[in-house]
Amino acid sequence: MTTLENRPNTMLLVIDVQENALARAHEREAVIANVGSLVERARREGVPVVWVQHCDEHLARESDGWQIVSELTPDEAEPLVEKHHGDSFEGTTLETVLSDLGVGRLVVVGAQTDWCVRSTLHGAFARGYDATLVGDAHTTEDQTEWGAPPPDLVIAHTNLYWAYQTAPGRTAGTVDSKDVDFYAPR
Repeated sequence: MTTLENRPNTMLLVIDVQENALARAHEREAVIANVGSLVERARREGVPVVWVQHCDEHLARESDGWQIVSELTPDEAEPLVEKHHGDSFEGTTLETVLSDLGVGRLVVVGAQTDWCVRSTLHGAFARGYDATLVGDAHTTEDQTEWGAPPPDLVIAHTNLYWAYQTAPGRTAGTVDSKDVDFYAPR
């Protein structure tokens, strides 16, 4: 039900599954396994997969920590978008990639829940996309030292509030990886 015209397709958006972003991530192995399963399923079903890779002064391009985690491998044909801000749309080629693919609905996975995942979800929704968060395929690290709730509560809260997002002509929601429907009615 996206507000974007001629955008009937769904895609899997994999955000910042990089070595440093996941080094201290909550339930790292389970989240990577869920992301990997969704990537493989999307490929089998002919659903586009787009990878986003963050780069900034703390995550230098081509460094070991900048690399996609070794458990996941983007296919050469799958777009990889480099970003420098939390929102994967901000100052990137993502909108052009999605337009070229006819995408109006995003299924979102990755890291970090309270930074880039959340920013990208809101950025997509504000730009007219339908945006589904996969509740067991995103994660964050412990930020309690700076006053944040523990990671499991950050993840649970994000899953809860995204399940109830509304806006005219757009859909949002949170589903577990086993319940992802790349062809859900819109």
